[in-house]
Amino acid sequence: MFRGVSGRLYIVATPIGNLSDVTLRAIETFKAATVIACEDTRRTRKLLSHLGIAAPKLISLHEHNEERRLDGLRALLQGGTDVVLASDAGTPTVSDPGYRLVADCVENAVRVVPIPGPCAAIAALSASGLPTDRFLFLGFPPHKKSKLDAYLDEALAPGRTSVLYAPLRRVPRLLERMAERAPEARLVIARELTKLHEQFLRGTVEDLLRDVDQIPMKGECSLVVHRAK
Repeated sequence: MFRGVSGRLYIVATPIGNLSDVTLRAIETFKAATVIACEDTRRTRKLLSHLGIAAPKLISLHEHNEERRLDGLRALLQGGTDVVLASDAGTPTVSDPGYRLVADCVENAVRVVPIPGPCAAIAALSASGLPTDRFLFLGFPPHKKSKLDAYLDEALAPGRTSVLYAPLRRVPRLLERMAERAPEARLVIARELTKLHEQFLRGTVEDLLRDVDQIPMKGECSLVVHRAK
């Protein structure tokens, strides 16, 4: 798999909670890897250990150092070394590090190979019970008020299903701002996806805002919202 004149970048999706969700192809790719660029080397080492795979060379790649890592990773790839890209959980580059590296590979004619698998946004959407024929993924909401207002206006456009990520500590304020715009919009809050205490909270924005005190405020969640036309 990892042979050739020029290297390839493998984008490997990893479990978002339940480690049994790792795919056979992901395991094969990790076993063959000699270099893994990962968000947190400790988390990746733990996953590899669970899979019984001896850790190869691990290179830290996160939002604060990705730009600085590009030259070194490009040199490896252009020198014929294949590199695996993995984030802490889910699909790399989807609200996770890796976009700059992938774009750099595309620009420099380095082959990019996706190894698909878990993604919190798709998992939440698939079980939401809301329309899924078309949807907009918006990632994490901005903090600045003007940008947040524009973000929520886009998320709550009539006739649209939107998927958002958010730290649970920000959910009460987000629900307040959403209720100002569309209290009747249908909302699903998906937390602890694939884990022991997986939970889906469903109702209107107004319903969930009223019961927000009952939601544990730890970790992150996915929100799926649909506003009828």
